[in-house]
Amino acid sequence: MMQNKKQNISRSTYEALTPEALNMLQAIAETGSFAAAARKLDLVPSALTYRVRQLEDALDVLLFDRSSRQAKPTDAGRELLREGMRLLDDMNAIASRIKRIATGWEAQLTISVDTIIAPSAMMELCEAFLATNPPTRLRIRDEALSGTIQTLESGLSDLAIGIPDQAQILGKNIHQQAIGTVNFVFVIAPHHPLALEKEPLHPELIAKYRIISVADSIQRGAGVTIGVSLGQDVLTLPTMAAKLDAQIRGLGCGFVPEPMARPFLESGRLVAKQVEQAERKTQAKYAWRQGKNKPGRALGWWLEQLAKPTTRQALLEHHRSR
Repeated sequence: MMQNKKQNISRSTYEALTPEALNMLQAIAETGSFAAAARKLDLVPSALTYRVRQLEDALDVLLFDRSSRQAKPTDAGRELLREGMRLLDDMNAIASRIKRIATGWEAQLTISVDTIIAPSAMMELCEAFLATNPPTRLRIRDEALSGTIQTLESGLSDLAIGIPDQAQILGKNIHQQAIGTVNFVFVIAPHHPLALEKEPLHPELIAKYRIISVADSIQRGAGVTIGVSLGQDVLTLPTMAAKLDAQIRGLGCGFVPEPMARPFLESGRLVAKQVEQAERKTQAKYAWRQGKNKPGRALGWWLEQLAKPTTRQALLEHHRSR
């Protein structure tokens, strides 16, 4: 019996706490009297008083101090007004969001971004997208190598940016476009032992020293490993930015995108060395899932930006030095 009573009290509370009831309480607090609030709400004063009592009975609290001519909210009443107005704002925001989603906006857009993409350029795109006040929630995932495309193929993302050509695109209903070519340079810190060696550096010589590698973020499968010799000491890091930092510190050697290394080469914090290996470069792509229907408006906005040569160049070139 006790459990049923609690359920009944809870149900009556939910039924009493309606948007109309919260607006009614706000009117009383603003006008300072039940009579003035009744006039504002076009209600009979007795009807307004009855509704307030119903709400107080459901909550088992006193919401207004009636000891004087002016209706003053009690502490409980003030708290209900604060939280009630917040709830009303949330409800209005949800209603507005649902209406806009019904016009073709996605509820959420998830973008996987490869570690070779310039973070500052991505943030500028995010800023421009959010400035349109979309109803779409934006989520950005940091990925590397095969993991970038895998999230798209598995449905964990809607758009993948910076997919290297070493990662195969196999999923159905996946469209792809080129971003551009990323040239890599072999770099080391000035105090690294290889800095004193004659060029071009032979692969057997490089293999004697620790190489810095970026981990493939793929969740299933072997993934891709690039530039590591058999038996070579490896420090594996999650991002290209972390790899660059490690090489600046002299923790190892390896290839990094030339635009990322450029400011550190100019300042002397890194040294580029010629190697006997073939020139290293990758063709970066972006890809998205799309069936027979056209993309949602959020994805459409991003595809429109990515179609611009200036945007694609910025994503590959605009790396900021630290």
